[in-house]
Amino acid sequence: MKTIGIVGGLSPESTVLYYTNIIEEYRRRYRNEEYPEIIIYSVNFGKFTRLMEKGRFKEAADIIIKAIKALHKAGADFAIISANTPHIAFDYIASQSPIPLINIIDSLAEELKKDNIGRIGLLGTKFTLTHNFYVEGLRKHGINAIVPDLEDVEVINRIIYEELTKGIVNEYSRKLLLKIIEKLIRKGAEAIVLACTELPLILKENMTNVKLYDTAKIHSIKALEYALKE
Repeated sequence: MKTIGIVGGLSPESTVLYYTNIIEEYRRRYRNEEYPEIIIYSVNFGKFTRLMEKGRFKEAADIIIKAIKALHKAGADFAIISANTPHIAFDYIASQSPIPLINIIDSLAEELKKDNIGRIGLLGTKFTLTHNFYVEGLRKHGINAIVPDLEDVEVINRIIYEELTKGIVNEYSRKLLLKIIEKLIRKGAEAIVLACTELPLILKENMTNVKLYDTAKIHSIKALEYALKE
């Protein structure tokens, strides 16, 4: 079994979700305690976020690369980045990585195609929703993404950074997110993608009329499957 490396801290809450998802999925499949070995490197979330906000993407990516190299040195056979936003620099990060990396957008697209979903509504940070890397990443797989309007993007971003990354789950904020989801469905979304790994803290299955795709869970399971692959 391969050792899993997780670049965590982006945020700490999503890192916990990744660890829990991997262990719970292993238990569900195998019903024993031979869990995969997992190494976590928790980066400085504040420093990373400040660099991203200033558009200093290479310096932010270098923080991720440093973490991956440390994971490799500690014994990880491959790695995942436990956040959607850093994937804007995925190609650069992968080119500098000494071990294989699993891309969250490609993992998501694989699941969407299995379910014959070709048009999704996208929820995420302002950064993810106002840059093209996610929309283009899905388009390469033949999947179209509908992005909320700018006013709703600000609402989502505030909920993520002021509440969810601090572990705060607010019922009023949940209602706001559900209203935004309804707008996306009316625009033709066949499903909703939670393209921020903290969103599963507040949005759960069966809360909407369409399927929610939890990128944190999808990415975690892909990591488990890769770890178990011969």
